Amino acid sequence: MNVENVATADEVVGSAPASAAVTGAIADEPAADPRTAADAPQAAVDATPATPAQYFKPLQIAVIAGGLLHEREVSLRSGSRLAVNLRYLGHHVEIMDLNQELLPRLAEFKPDVVWPMIHGPEGEDGSLQDLLEVCGYNYVGTTPQGCRISLSKPVAKSVVEKNGLTTPPSVTFPQRLFREVGVEALLKVAEEFLGYPVIVKPGAGGSAMGIGWARDLAGLRAALVQALAYDDEVLVERFVKGTEIAASIVVEGGVPRVLPLVEIISDQAGYDTDARYIAGRTEFFTPARLDAESAQAAAQLALDCFRVLELRDYARIDMIVDEAGTPWFIDANTTPGFTDMSLWPLAAEADRGLATLADGIARAAAAR
Repeated sequence: MNVENVATADEVVGSAPASAAVTGAIADEPAADPRTAADAPQAAVDATPATPAQYFKPLQIAVIAGGLLHEREVSLRSGSRLAVNLRYLGHHVEIMDLNQELLPRLAEFKPDVVWPMIHGPEGEDGSLQDLLEVCGYNYVGTTPQGCRISLSKPVAKSVVEKNGLTTPPSVTFPQRLFREVGVEALLKVAEEFLGYPVIVKPGAGGSAMGIGWARDLAGLRAALVQALAYDDEVLVERFVKGTEIAASIVVEGGVPRVLPLVEIISDQAGYDTDARYIAGRTEFFTPARLDAESAQAAAQLALDCFRVLELRDYARIDMIVDEAGTPWFIDANTTPGFTDMSLWPLAAEADRGLATLADGIARAAAAR
């Protein structure tokens, strides 16, 4: 992606009106038009088309959702909501699981475009994208190379930092290093370099699974054990006090654009997996309650990260804006969740609507 094709923060911040977020459908839907009495209210709210998309030729869209790993349920909910919105605009959508029936079903369905909605390593390590490319299918989302860069949190942070962008200091320990050097020795290194508090994360994964906070040595030990249950590599990152921000990005006409920023306020336990998917633990503000200068800086960081991480079509960049207004890159999501509590759809609803934006993404990918 050329830098010239990336919109500046001044061009994207505050460019769309804000609106309240809404809940989304969570159950799988039949392949036929789902505008039943149960689905119509959600479809009607999510779909606020600025252009009469129903007049264009409908597409055959295969949504891949499910998988076998930790984020299966989130993936199914995301895929279902995406399908409801695409069907509302007239597209023919089939939801397919990531299993041995996938390739036969794709061959039979003959999709114009495939939309992978598998979260975590199964869907974001580039292997599924490699498969779709080899089989000749157009697909939505980042290329295999960009997926591999972004899935690994340590690699993504290294790329961001190498390009002169801000990300909190951190250390990364593979499990084998604990065996070779010793747990206590590595804990001491992390303590001396980062201080407290720190955030401990699995090296790869999403939905905040395996993430822990540590304010002392005992907490650090416990957080390491939790993170290693999800991955054989852990990232220990210095905690940055500030406002948690999700910057959702959509590419339109080849130009990335930041949707209204979402501010995340969670309870004292932090924005962990439960806070992401259990109502009542987290409050969202769209647009984020940042001053204009901080909002522009956050949007610009998101666009810069989108470029250097080689992302495509749509993504979400998570960050912390500190008390001085400086944004710090935390994580990149190549396949953001689309559940009723997910952040990308929340930003979309404060823009031109989830259905409208998803329609544009799918049509652009199908035309490649």
